[in-house]
Amino acid sequence: MTRLRSRGLRALALAGALVLALPAAAVTLPRPVLATAGALQMAGSGEMRWFGLKLYDAALWVQPGVDAISPAGAGQPLNKPYALALRYTRNISGEALVTASLDEIRRLGEADEGRLARWKPLLEKALPSVAPGDTLVGLHEPGRGASFWHQGQLTARIDDPQLAGAFFGIWLDARTREPQLRARLLGLARP
Repeated sequence: MTRLRSRGLRALALAGALVLALPAAAVTLPRPVLATAGALQMAGSGEMRWFGLKLYDAALWVQPGVDAISPAGAGQPLNKPYALALRYTRNISGEALVTASLDEIRRLGEADEGRLARWKPLLEKALPSVAPGDTLVGLHEPGRGASFWHQGQLTARIDDPQLAGAFFGIWLDARTREPQLRARLLGLARP
């Protein structure tokens, strides 16, 4: 009996380790995103850590046959629709997500405080509080705006191309705070 229980615990531990070891590639796109965006393929994936704590797995999805980097190779994200999916591993309030997003947008060069103030309520609608296992997906349509989903449910459509570009720049701008994650998302480095 003890031997059987020991095997069961080892099997459970192994299963848990395998689940925790799933790559960010396991971050899939919900059907409503695909219905809006059409067929997308994963360009790359990685994880975000802060002071050693894993916050989320991320995956960048682009149109089939399209590189995530512009053909000019200047390091700029492609100007065609793409989706960024984040699967969280921690509880994070919507307020914290919005504040961190605005801080990063500001750090990347947006200095117009009036514009940032107008963007805040739009981001508050788009970015709800998350729990471990929750997925947020943003679909960027360059020149048009962005749509956001939480757990497959649409939270917001933002018809502001500047806000959309600034938001996705948090991960994809060459000046991002996380250049290694950017490289992984764009398929330039291995996870």
